Amino acid sequence: MTSETFDRNSWERRWAQALRDHADVVATRPPNAHLLAAANDLPPGLALDAGCGHGAETLWLAAHGWRITALDFAETVLEHCRARAETLGADIAERVDWVHADLSTWTPPPSRFNLVISLYVHVAGSVTETVRRLASGVAPGGTLLLVGHRPIDPATGKATAAAGQTQISVGEAVAALDPAGWEILLAEDQPRPALGSGVDAVVRARRSPA
Repeated sequence: MTSETFDRNSWERRWAQALRDHADVVATRPPNAHLLAAANDLPPGLALDAGCGHGAETLWLAAHGWRITALDFAETVLEHCRARAETLGADIAERVDWVHADLSTWTPPPSRFNLVISLYVHVAGSVTETVRRLASGVAPGGTLLLVGHRPIDPATGKATAAAGQTQISVGEAVAALDPAGWEILLAEDQPRPALGSGVDAVVRARRSPA
């Protein structure tokens, strides 16, 4: 695979095909289990979904009282997400600000969000720089949740769907966070439930209060 496989145009094509062929499946995907574990007991506040994709996590947060900035560089999927939010009701749709931007260069407002999540995002550049840029948007006392899909399944030794991509790893993510300013709540590789489907790198951290 080449880097072209993961550029903006290729993701637009991927999402266009997925929504054309499997719109019902995309629309009914459940929110990520790592998000549910991290956010279920948090009081609603301001959240950033960096690389929101199909939007299940954003819509779950909105339904639970959060106000979310949901960012993706594929306009095709953002249009789908906007429409999906509207079908769920004005009270949910009005809590979401859908942002068309490139996560490789976009910087969040400093210290703004009570929760920042980035799930399975292909990192176009340095993982360290990306983690630090996303972390800069977390408010004092707020939570950062990063999940990456590892490119090789250790159970089988075979390539996963993330092969050829650069995604968050536990070691790089933890090393990017200054221990003087962050409490690491969880940092581990977690096998996916289905055998042979790979491993998720999961990092959850809390920014120190001001």
